[in-house]
Amino acid sequence: MLTKFSIDCRRCPRLARYLDRVRARHPGYYARPVAPFGGARARLLVVGLAPGLHGANRTGRPFTGDHAGILLYDSLYRYGFANRAESVAVDDGLRLADCRITNAVKCLPPANRPESSEIRRCNAYLAAELQVLPAGAAVLALGMIAHEAVLLALGLRRAAYGFRHGAQYALPCGLVLFDSYHCSRYNTQTRRLTPAMFRTVIRAIRSHLGPSRQPQRPRTPG
Repeated sequence: MLTKFSIDCRRCPRLARYLDRVRARHPGYYARPVAPFGGARARLLVVGLAPGLHGANRTGRPFTGDHAGILLYDSLYRYGFANRAESVAVDDGLRLADCRITNAVKCLPPANRPESSEIRRCNAYLAAELQVLPAGAAVLALGMIAHEAVLLALGLRRAAYGFRHGAQYALPCGLVLFDSYHCSRYNTQTRRLTPAMFRTVIRAIRSHLGPSRQPQRPRTPG
C-alpha cells in the first residue's frame, strides 16, 4: 500500500517539536509538513532536501519565497515546465507543466540538517511519489541527500549510482535519474553551481522528455 502524505504527520519527534517551536515564534508561517507541488504523474519529479525556514516552511509550497527557488523556477520556466519564472507565494498564479516538486524530508529540520533516521522515516512518502511516475519519467535530485533518498526509495544500492553534478542514470525501474548540485544560496553565491551549469541539466531533461507541455501564461489585467 502506498503511504499517503499528510500535513499532520508527526513521525519524527525532533522535527515535530521543532515545528511547534517555529510556529509559536512565527505565528504567520505555515510551519507544517510541506506537501509536494504539481501533478502526481508528471514526467519530471524534482527532489530537494527539505523546506527552508523562511521559504517553503513560511509559504507552504516547495522552493517558494526564498533564494533557493530563484534559479530553480527560472530554469523550469525557460524549458517549459512552468508558466512563470518566479515563485513568491502560493497564490501567485504559478503553475507547473508536466512537473512536480517535492523534498526528501517534508518538514523543516534544525539548521537545515535532517538526521539519517528522519530521512528514512520520511522516505515512504517519496517512494509513493516515485511509484506512480510514468515510464521514462525524469527524476532530478538536487544534492547528494536527495540523490540517496531516491535510491533508498527505489531499493537501489548507492555504490552503483554515485552522486555527481550532471550525472544521468537509467534506472532498472524505467526512470532516469539526473543529478545536480542543490540550487541553494551558498552553492549559487560561491559559484559551485552557476546558472549555466544548472540550465544544462534542465536542458538535458527537456531533451530526454521531448517537447514541452507549457501551460498558458498568466493573463495581464486590462
